[in-house]
Amino acid sequence: MPGERFAFVPHPITGVPAATCRKYLQGNDPITGKPIIQEIIGAFINPLSEEDKKKGFIERPTPRLVPPDTAENLTRLFLENGWTDGLPIVLPTQARVDEMLKGTSHKPDELVGRMQPSSPHDPWSYTVEKIAVNAVMAGAKPEHFPVLLALASTGVPSIFTSTTSFARMMVVNGPIRKEIKMNAGIGALGPFNYANSVLGRAWTLMSITLDGGAKTGETYMGSQGNNLNYNNMCMPENEEELPEGWKPFHVQKGYKPSESVVSTFGGWGVTHPDQSFGQPFHTQIPFWLKFISPFSPAMLLLDPTIIKQLKEREGFQSKEQLIDWVHKNTTVTVGEWLDNYYSVQNFILPTARQGVEPFASWMKLPRDTKIPLIARPSNIQVLSVGGGTNLFWQAADFGYISSASIDKWR
Repeated sequence: MPGERFAFVPHPITGVPAATCRKYLQGNDPITGKPIIQEIIGAFINPLSEEDKKKGFIERPTPRLVPPDTAENLTRLFLENGWTDGLPIVLPTQARVDEMLKGTSHKPDELVGRMQPSSPHDPWSYTVEKIAVNAVMAGAKPEHFPVLLALASTGVPSIFTSTTSFARMMVVNGPIRKEIKMNAGIGALGPFNYANSVLGRAWTLMSITLDGGAKTGETYMGSQGNNLNYNNMCMPENEEELPEGWKPFHVQKGYKPSESVVSTFGGWGVTHPDQSFGQPFHTQIPFWLKFISPFSPAMLLLDPTIIKQLKEREGFQSKEQLIDWVHKNTTVTVGEWLDNYYSVQNFILPTARQGVEPFASWMKLPRDTKIPLIARPSNIQVLSVGGGTNLFWQAADFGYISSASIDKWR
């Protein structure tokens, strides 16, 4: 749709009074200089031209190879063209890409998936070979390649644009964690493990080169940005330390324990709550989750020592039982909910006014009535990670997006 019609208003609009927004609408488009209201009305009533009616695929022909040059010049070329995350890369020579392709039985020209930096942007497709190029750039090895292919097959970018500054997380389950020596123990979320590091970084590079994303001011509009985008919180779940009855995450999603799976999550950030020793762990969780915006997802990153205590001392026989308790006991008042400008005013109330439950009923309750902070139990995730050196954990507002089989891409 080359003639798609747009009208723009000044930004930001989050937190801006309604009167100011009305003045924006009564003013001129900051891009075209034309009255905004006239542009909007004209977009609806003006007849479509022949150019407007055109449709089809956007062709983006790119050379498969760049001309030979010195390593210094090629590195500068990648940097100046925005093909990197700003850090040094391993140059993806033909020999290195061919070596990476040995990590899969799939053909180099096989289509893997499609990715877009946000929903208004059109998705780009990519092949096995293009994933291999990014894997080389990140410093990955052929044994890591099936994980990256599975990740790419989900179509989930690590850098997703909005005016807020999102982050991503990838979690690996199953036997491949041990095969490629990922770290789920001490320092699992830090820069201490080769596989964790290169897999997370490769996801960022794929988002830069495979969907036209991460161009600040164009396809990336996060006002402050997010430091987590460099590595995207890449970790394996510490399955070995889970007590009986506590399922690994991929098993919760319907996969067999023997399958290798990668899962993706999205959110904003992580907090490291203060621990009040002597109190049951589960009774402290509702207080720790107060940083989460009402009805955002929630994630608990629990050290295995805490999980064992939750089962042995506090009686939680499964992740599901803990999740159900957290959902019922982490609450806000209706007044606190209604006063939350960003998530509730912008996203929840419009659906509530259309009769979507339970939000429609909650709008009618007294302001001091307590309702769940996290709308549904399915919005709460629990993951095992850590090496047992302290009784601390982390909480995040990351929500589950997708899972994909790694074994399919071996």
